[in-house]
Amino acid sequence: MRIFADSNPIAASLYFLAVSGIAMFSANPIISAISLIGAVVLFLVNNGKKSLSYHLFSLLLFAIMSLVNPLVSHNGATVLFVINNNPVTLEALIYGICSSVTIIAVLYLFRSFTQVMTSDKLLYIFGVLSPKLALILSMALRYVSLFGTQIKKVQASQKALGLYKDDNIVDSFRGGIRVFSVMITWALENGIITADSMAARGYGIGKRSRFSLFRFKAEDVLIISCTLLFSALTIYGINGAEFEFYPYISAPEIDIKLVVGYISYGAMNLLPVIICVKEELKWKYLRSKI
Repeated sequence: MRIFADSNPIAASLYFLAVSGIAMFSANPIISAISLIGAVVLFLVNNGKKSLSYHLFSLLLFAIMSLVNPLVSHNGATVLFVINNNPVTLEALIYGICSSVTIIAVLYLFRSFTQVMTSDKLLYIFGVLSPKLALILSMALRYVSLFGTQIKKVQASQKALGLYKDDNIVDSFRGGIRVFSVMITWALENGIITADSMAARGYGIGKRSRFSLFRFKAEDVLIISCTLLFSALTIYGINGAEFEFYPYISAPEIDIKLVVGYISYGAMNLLPVIICVKEELKWKYLRSKI
């Protein structure tokens, strides 16, 4: 089961924006760790045991980014060792690890975002913000596939006519130039035809209605409400409680306000898991009634 698959695109987008935004703009290792755990759990729930290569890539990227910072930045008072008269400090290493955790967490979140937010959902969101922008985006996405299909047709025609051969670099280059020229002409002509067709159908004359299959449900309102509530509590709790890495590592004092911020952000990260558990229980209950 894919979390947020049946949710309204606005609710899902707001959730991903809130979770990733707090993680990116908060220099707090605990927030980074919570975001990474939540992002990985969300990714695993959506994909199961698949995408092992992506996990290995993320682990390798995490190791590289963690090691690059202490080799480039030499700030910090605790020197671990020296390489070519350049000190490698503990503070720089810890900062690199914390930054890498945040980056990997955001990458996992955006990977889940691309799986949940299909092209029609993105067009729905852009249509709410700007119908003209949504129309331009949909036409651009459509022309990407049309352009690729037309290139293959023109290349096949060029080969059938014997105008160039693959084993000849000069002929291949000339053939590529001809195909590119043909495609530019085709794109311009197709754009003119599309514009005339839109004008003939009355586009731009008056205000037009907008059709959408997505509707707000009670669950979407609940997701938006929980996201806004947890985001406000998190920002209130961690506001002013910043970690210092240089020249020494110093953490803010733990108080009730900070604990509320951590718990709120953790609850917001667990929100998809709660939805998944609820749907599983509902499905089992309905099956038991058959």
